[in-house]
Amino acid sequence: MSNENTMRNFYKIVKESLHFNRFELGDTVCLEYACPLDGAQVGIFSKCDYIAHVLSGKKSWKSINGQWTLSAGSTLYLKKGATVVHQYFDDDFCMLGFFISDALIAETMAGLKGEMPLVNHQVAHHFTATEVKKSSFLDDYFQSMLMYFRSASKPPEAIIKLKLQELLVSIVNSDPLLGAYFNSLTPMSKPSLVSIMEANFCYNLKMEAFAELTHRSLSSFKRDFQNHYNETPGRWLLQKRLSFAANLLLNSDENITQIAFESGFEDVSHFSRAFKQKMGLSPSDFRNTRAFPSV
Repeated sequence: MSNENTMRNFYKIVKESLHFNRFELGDTVCLEYACPLDGAQVGIFSKCDYIAHVLSGKKSWKSINGQWTLSAGSTLYLKKGATVVHQYFDDDFCMLGFFISDALIAETMAGLKGEMPLVNHQVAHHFTATEVKKSSFLDDYFQSMLMYFRSASKPPEAIIKLKLQELLVSIVNSDPLLGAYFNSLTPMSKPSLVSIMEANFCYNLKMEAFAELTHRSLSSFKRDFQNHYNETPGRWLLQKRLSFAANLLLNSDENITQIAFESGFEDVSHFSRAFKQKMGLSPSDFRNTRAFPSV
């Protein structure tokens, strides 16, 4: 891996950039995105869930529990958190992006109560991304949004809100998993600190970024973390990353540098020192132990 260990705030990039056709509604941002990030592999994170619909080209998103490669016509739903994006430069990449606030999702779902069957799916929170099933409704929706993005005038906020709610309803109608997840969100709730940490510990995110992902101030994040885990975030992250790295050393053929970055360490020397201090062996010596299993 190259530079994906330096994580970029993708939500902030699209919200503040002047180079996109975009609409905003509070924390919700939707845009036509035709300017690729530089680099073949880039680490990004977002404090909002977002939907990526590819218009042209190809791109891959990789999280801790899967990888999804999308080409023209495909749509991916990504929960708030970090991913590594692999970019392909054979064709120009263009997508529609919808960064949806939890508050808008909760408001939309409140309006659907009693009108649509909502499955109480037990794995509603146990995913980081999922490909959205194609449907004629969604195809028509994305085409209609292109007209708004490319229009000379900006639509009223009331229309933007209705169009975003139309997108959410269409997704609920086609995907029970996302319907159950949407239904679990409430207007006043914060993202699950545990879910965010378990899905994102292996990325080189600053403590401020973890606080942002959990929609907490830094002090509130540290306090809530201590109350749940009974230890500091820094100590927990180090132990979690070292255990993750140990598993990769024993069960993958990736080199030490790749494993260090994939486990959330900023550089290999820090990883090697921390690993030897915990395990009593260097990463390479520890890896060699798999050739001599204990009996």
